[in-house]
Amino acid sequence: MENDKLKIFVKCGPDTMIPVYLENNWTVHDLKSAVASKLCLNSEELRIIFAGKELHDNVKLQDCDVGEQSVIHAIQQKKKQLDISVEAKCPLNLTPFCSDTCDENEVQTYSKKSHFFVFCNSPCNALCPGKLRVRCSSCKEGTLTVDEDPTCWDDVLIPSRITGLCQAEDCDGTIAEFYFKCAKHISSPNDSAVPLYLVKNNFKNVPCIACTGESPLVLVFPCADQHVICVECFRLYCTTRLSERRFFQDESIGYSIECPAGCPDSLIKEPHHFKLLGEEQYSRYQRFGAEEYLLQAGGVLCPQPGCSAGLLSDPECTRIVCEQSGGVGCGFVFCRLCMQGYHIGPCESQDLIEANNKINYSISDERASTSKWDEDSRKTIKITTKPCPKCRTPTERAGGCMHMVCIRSQCGFHWCWVCQEEWTRDCMGNHWFG
Repeated sequence: MENDKLKIFVKCGPDTMIPVYLENNWTVHDLKSAVASKLCLNSEELRIIFAGKELHDNVKLQDCDVGEQSVIHAIQQKKKQLDISVEAKCPLNLTPFCSDTCDENEVQTYSKKSHFFVFCNSPCNALCPGKLRVRCSSCKEGTLTVDEDPTCWDDVLIPSRITGLCQAEDCDGTIAEFYFKCAKHISSPNDSAVPLYLVKNNFKNVPCIACTGESPLVLVFPCADQHVICVECFRLYCTTRLSERRFFQDESIGYSIECPAGCPDSLIKEPHHFKLLGEEQYSRYQRFGAEEYLLQAGGVLCPQPGCSAGLLSDPECTRIVCEQSGGVGCGFVFCRLCMQGYHIGPCESQDLIEANNKINYSISDERASTSKWDEDSRKTIKITTKPCPKCRTPTERAGGCMHMVCIRSQCGFHWCWVCQEEWTRDCMGNHWFG
């Protein structure tokens, strides 16, 4: 960083990246002037695209939460601009999903207010706060301006839900592609992380369904009651059920687990949530899932200790040979019915004795009733309206995203329903729709 100035990169086309050291209180107009001088253009010919929106000249860059080594796109005035209905007195519709960094203090802030969490495979290898970002689905550049904000997880997880217009030269892309990045480290342009959309900040102070404690970070099961479990209890719950081979093999979801209260339709759909168990347990989860899939397909597992090779054979055949091939298999010949060494005649009956040291994960009805995400919300959040932070006009949010616009004449203030402060790029990146 030169003289404590913030270094960013302005991308002008696929092959041009200009480093710029930002002065304090620089506006978008100042950035245009700095870039235009290096490109031998007039500043009026440039448009600045950041986080799915075009930035107006009077927006201060320091209000955009631009991080060290962030990438901002600059394009020439060639395409018709989208009709943006609001003049940006503040950095309207600026989201943190294009910021490429955050320092230690920022990470601590995100941990308190972030609504997005990811599992970062590298270098963190841990559950981390995440940042939502957007790009053109055709050219994969961040030059697409969105037509509307996402309002739910489906808008960002299901392709082609949000449209826009790519401002890059020679690209007519109209589909927004959302993705997530880890907020704990400076990432490269191609980095991405899988969102753990069931993990939430427990700002409602809902007690864990297992330990009844009020953990700051919880996982909300996708059941009708949205039961809450803290991350530590989730690890214990999954590890215990995994050891007992009590996960479920679902045709559409795969190997998963249901809510501890036994709620219907509560299987976890995104398997990356099980990375919270740690590398060893996640490896077991993958192995057990593959084995369960094999068993449901009519296969068997070799019962020889230390082998457990998966074998597919004729369902009518009782004599199974664990053939050795490619370093797999042990040559053991066994009976498909009793899983013992192959024999002539009927199988001998065996008493199946269950271990007595299994953890009982039964949940009482009373405990389950106090750990519902939406139920707790109805009890604790009784106010249905919030006042506009500028003019104090009562405002009711009937769905949609957290970006509020005061409808009072001569106000029109843009503010955040969660923060109850002026709407900023930081708000959109941390709780755009939830």
